[in-house]
Amino acid sequence: MARLEPFPAIRYDTARIDPDAVIAPPYDVVSPAERAVLAARSPYNAVHVELPVPDESSGLDQYENAARLFHSWLAGGVLRGDDTAALYIYQMAFHDDRGHRRTMTGLLGALGLDLESSGEVLPHEQTIAKDRQDRLSLLQRMRVNTSPIWGLSLAKGLTSACREAQSLHVGASFRASDDAGVTHELWHVTDARQIGEITRLCAEAKVLIADGHHRYQTARAYATEVRAKNGDQPGPYDLVLAFLVELSEEELSVRTFHRVVKGVPITHLIELVTRFFRIEEAPEDLVALPATSAPGVVVLYTQDGYKLLYPLPAVYEAARDDLDSSRLTVLLDSLPAHEVSYEPGWHEATAAVREGRAEAAFFLRPVPIAKIEAVAETGRLMPPKSTYFHPKPRTGMAFRSLE
Repeated sequence: MARLEPFPAIRYDTARIDPDAVIAPPYDVVSPAERAVLAARSPYNAVHVELPVPDESSGLDQYENAARLFHSWLAGGVLRGDDTAALYIYQMAFHDDRGHRRTMTGLLGALGLDLESSGEVLPHEQTIAKDRQDRLSLLQRMRVNTSPIWGLSLAKGLTSACREAQSLHVGASFRASDDAGVTHELWHVTDARQIGEITRLCAEAKVLIADGHHRYQTARAYATEVRAKNGDQPGPYDLVLAFLVELSEEELSVRTFHRVVKGVPITHLIELVTRFFRIEEAPEDLVALPATSAPGVVVLYTQDGYKLLYPLPAVYEAARDDLDSSRLTVLLDSLPAHEVSYEPGWHEATAAVREGRAEAAFFLRPVPIAKIEAVAETGRLMPPKSTYFHPKPRTGMAFRSLE
């Protein structure tokens, strides 16, 4: 099913940089304030090419500037290309929402793009046109996969195969810690037998995209664009950098994106809410909300505090799937012109309303892994930002050139 290949990664030279200072989250979860902190941490931090800004002194736009920086890092030896193609075992150690210490073990490889839409790679969320264009412009200028998509492999035994390959190496080749205390470690695997075993396992099953839908769709668009110009010739653009993890409750931790709404007068917003939901007062103890609220309930926060929203029958009928995000989309689609932002943090979403930067925040519950798989298998797509997989693989662990 899924085509996975080793590749020669471009990686930071640890003799030249502090690993903790150069890794960054993927572009779509970095706030402007966090970007500023990361950029100031090191002139070589990956955020400079993952979420670039224009260079006013040279007149380069953000995408041209990212390409210039990346190639200057290569020329200066800050980045080095591996001599041989490899698969890269990638392990993250973290604390989950209950405070338990856990590890997630997967691998970085080059995943074949399903250009014929034959079902080898299954998306589960819709994408946003503005974000697709941003990522495409970056890829066109850089011709580098700066951060991996996150794929869930349905291949049973992939975790065991990765850990076996990891155990045969003494120490990680790259190790860094992020600001949340997550440890990121990389082992590069060049043994032909180990690579063959892992790629055969992956070829037996489909891959479900967990995170990186915009990057995946961008990679497909770029491959189609290049093939249209070169007589439909295959090339490295037919694959994309991917972090693959076995689809398993033991390996994965799923959170959610909350919705923050701006630009709709609060009285009008509440009027529209009542057309789709029954509003009730929220209990004083909000520690467990929305995880323990009744099925279908969405939590609303405004300047008047928290409310529980119980969907009316019409919402269940209009929603495409039995998901909080699908039911809330019925309401959001009915609003007049407005802005919606997606915030994984409960406190951050609440602060946006409390500080007057938005009128309302809607809090959703995480989607169970079984439901994610079920929706993807049907070919349907969840609303954008329905899932937030945690922790995020870091940009800067490995880059992949398309040249």
